[in-house]
Amino acid sequence: MTLLAHDRYCDEIAHQVGQLRAVVTSGADLSTTVPTCPDWSLEYLVRHTGGALRWVELLVRTRAPEEIPEDEVPLAHGPEANGDPDALDAWLAETGEMVVAALREAGPDAKVWAWAGIHTSGFWARRMTHELTVHRADATLAAGLPYEVAPDVAADAIDEWLQIIEFVQRTMPDDAAVELRGPGRSIHLHATDVTPEVNAEWVIELGEDGVSWRRGHEKATVALRGPLTAVLLAFYRRLPLDSRELEVLGERELLEFWLERATFG
Repeated sequence: MTLLAHDRYCDEIAHQVGQLRAVVTSGADLSTTVPTCPDWSLEYLVRHTGGALRWVELLVRTRAPEEIPEDEVPLAHGPEANGDPDALDAWLAETGEMVVAALREAGPDAKVWAWAGIHTSGFWARRMTHELTVHRADATLAAGLPYEVAPDVAADAIDEWLQIIEFVQRTMPDDAAVELRGPGRSIHLHATDVTPEVNAEWVIELGEDGVSWRRGHEKATVALRGPLTAVLLAFYRRLPLDSRELEVLGERELLEFWLERATFG
């Protein structure tokens, strides 16, 4: 497993912010409920995502040695005016420029507090790339707009998710995902529409000692097959398993249990 280059993450954050801004200015109803986050409106989703970027910008720019409370982040909740797409767009544009500048200036190796055991600015570049990747999917679903993501970013989003699950398993032994453990349980993710160079297949083993994973094509207890973007969205619980783009082979109940217990966000 190889991370993308730091500059690639920075470029993608800038791109994803631009795509999210396009949703904001598309004429979509900002008060509409986000289907995949039913407690949120589209406007709240955008404010939440921009607020996370502002928080990370402050962490990285100040090389924070410990977590910064949200109430110390300037304009973390967005513009004062509610329901104003122009104000929201301007705030989001400034936010994107700020976080990308901070990450580029820091490079990948600056020491910064983080919550997943990797205390570098590079962790935050990757995490914000995929925070945006998934929440932009939420936004496009709410607005009824098409969604696309680059294959290298989609594949890395799955890698990162699995690494986070490994971290949670190591540090939170009472996590709900512990119920997944047992001999002979495995999940195979298989993207069907990308070149071999992307290597978009994963094997996840749910052993008694925890979750482990690797890229590769192997038989498993259950397999999820489909276009890479659809596999990504299903894996993040943004697309139902019975969607026409997807195929589930084997013990569907195990995959459903995994998605219920081992995912977040």
